[in-house]
Amino acid sequence: MKTRRIRLRFVLPLTRAVILTTLSLFAVCGAAALFSRGASAADDLELATLPLRHVVDLPLPGRPTRWDYASGDPQTDLLFIAHLGDSEIVVVNTRSARVITTIPHISSVHGVFVVPELGRVYASATGTNEIVVIDEETFDVVARIPGGVYPDGMAYVPCAHKLYVSDETGNTETVIDVSTNKRIATIALGGEAGNSQYDPVSRHVFVNVQTRRQLVEIDPATDTIASRIDLPGAKGNHGLLIVPESRLAFIACEGNSRLIVLDMRTMKVVEFFDLGRDPDVLAFDPTSKIVYVAGEAGVVSMFRIEGTRVSKLGDGRVGSNAHVLYVDAKSRRSYFPLKNMAGHPVLRIMAPQ
Repeated sequence: MKTRRIRLRFVLPLTRAVILTTLSLFAVCGAAALFSRGASAADDLELATLPLRHVVDLPLPGRPTRWDYASGDPQTDLLFIAHLGDSEIVVVNTRSARVITTIPHISSVHGVFVVPELGRVYASATGTNEIVVIDEETFDVVARIPGGVYPDGMAYVPCAHKLYVSDETGNTETVIDVSTNKRIATIALGGEAGNSQYDPVSRHVFVNVQTRRQLVEIDPATDTIASRIDLPGAKGNHGLLIVPESRLAFIACEGNSRLIVLDMRTMKVVEFFDLGRDPDVLAFDPTSKIVYVAGEAGVVSMFRIEGTRVSKLGDGRVGSNAHVLYVDAKSRRSYFPLKNMAGHPVLRIMAPQ
């Protein structure tokens, strides 16, 4: 593992308030500089048919290393972004567009998942194979829980007070009781796990099993597999998004760059769409009923849901390695952490046209 840069907070007895103020000043100054440069900061954009416009590139702390998942709390306007390559989480205020703080020592952090009703942030640290529990108000680590062999995506079931974690290479789903911060079950999936999602209609958890080309349904009441749904045409089905009000599931296949649309009433595949190379993260704008899919090649695709009909709005290149995104339901802005813009990471902020 590469030696991490030593931050000022480790060598001087600074209070949290001083740290937050210092980081905020750096972020505001950096953001102002990029605002003044305008569109020139986004010369790598090739939006093509994508109905988005560039707002700003917000400088992010740390090295130009890989970023992974992002999750936000619309109540506090806080966005938590996993900086995998620096083993830390960066916290951004989306309303003021500034960096609030960084949360260090989350080894090779992949997944990050905010549960606003608990005031907790859960992070999957694959470097130590654990789930790290963070207080959303203080940003302090409050627990560390065994997470399997390679913990990744997460889903929360509020009625059961359980967190479900995809153990990608362990071929299992780890179940955590959030009231005790204890691992209470391990569910064998029989194949490599992709992302997990909770469906509030069925009150079941669904997880991609990408090496079996299946979507597995888990009953939280018993922590057993309720059904296995075959996904014809899938290859490397990793990304997953459930839109409960439309009874549709969207499955991104990184092996053949394809989006699969599954009707959750019949559990049958109803449509296929082509995507950019290595699609990864999906997000949903509930106001406009638009689904976003971002990929490793930096290509983003957007789809509109009208009833049970899905139509493609467009494709475009948002930036190099723009495979992670978060969509703010209030502002409808989309956020893409980019690992290397002129030698530094930035958060690319876009808005719908």
